[in-house]
Amino acid sequence: MNEKICRLKQEKDVVILAHYYVDGAVQEIADFVGDSYALAELAAETKHKNILFAGVSFMGESAKLLNPDKHVYMADLTAGCPMADMVTAEQVRTIRKKYPDAAVVCYVNSSAEVKAESDICVTSSNAVKVVKKLTQNQIYFIPDSHLARFVAKQAPEKEFIYHNGYCPTHRSIERNLLLEAKQKYPNAPVLAHPECAEDVLELADYVGSTTEIIRFAKESPAKEYIIATETGVFYQLEKENPDKRFYPVISPQVCPDMKKVTMEKIANVLENMGSESCPEVILDTQIMERAARPLEKMLEMAR
Repeated sequence: MNEKICRLKQEKDVVILAHYYVDGAVQEIADFVGDSYALAELAAETKHKNILFAGVSFMGESAKLLNPDKHVYMADLTAGCPMADMVTAEQVRTIRKKYPDAAVVCYVNSSAEVKAESDICVTSSNAVKVVKKLTQNQIYFIPDSHLARFVAKQAPEKEFIYHNGYCPTHRSIERNLLLEAKQKYPNAPVLAHPECAEDVLELADYVGSTTEIIRFAKESPAKEYIIATETGVFYQLEKENPDKRFYPVISPQVCPDMKKVTMEKIANVLENMGSESCPEVILDTQIMERAARPLEKMLEMAR
């Protein structure tokens, strides 16, 4: 399977981008693995004419927005993001009328239609930096209320308007369950993703994006950690730290949509790329023009 995938991606000039939450075997075969911010940067810089995304729908859309002249394919077109579905373009337009002076800050975990109504995009790794740089005082942060509250604590000079979205996987990591994990592993620092609830983040020793969690674990002297994010990240954590132990807060601690991405589906897309049986990511031209701007602005401001 690996040899077949390697051969096909070379023959068809394909770069495979994978998120840390997909299966470890897929991460191993990918050309680049990263969090949403790193993958957005890589998508914008790739020289390949075809992009195959091992992730969920908003990631493929973002790659297409940043590469309108390239062909973008998803390993599984049905792999979506429940959080992204919790906000609509119409809701954003309604809030804009109510708060005309607010900057609409859109988490990258959102649809192209929602991005098109936003002023700027952010990821978990650059949200604080970007929000602090904005000239507007009022911030309407969509769709994740947990990440919004984490950013608000780091930017107290801003006035936040919260949406009610959340990641079901991170929301399932509850404070009482984390307290139980801390009792079981008393010497293990807690590394948490800011999509977790505020009362969970209060117990964390470190809060950061998946990339930042991986970096912290590698640089810290501790030999065991409790990880409060999707367990797909364990593949990279264990690969880079074979002498360390990593524990989830709960089991299972997974995103069902990310787990739709398999080696077989990667091979199938590569085999059928360009045929009717393998549709690529196609977006409305007007939506693309408007939705690309907040993504490009994010990349510019976050550097």
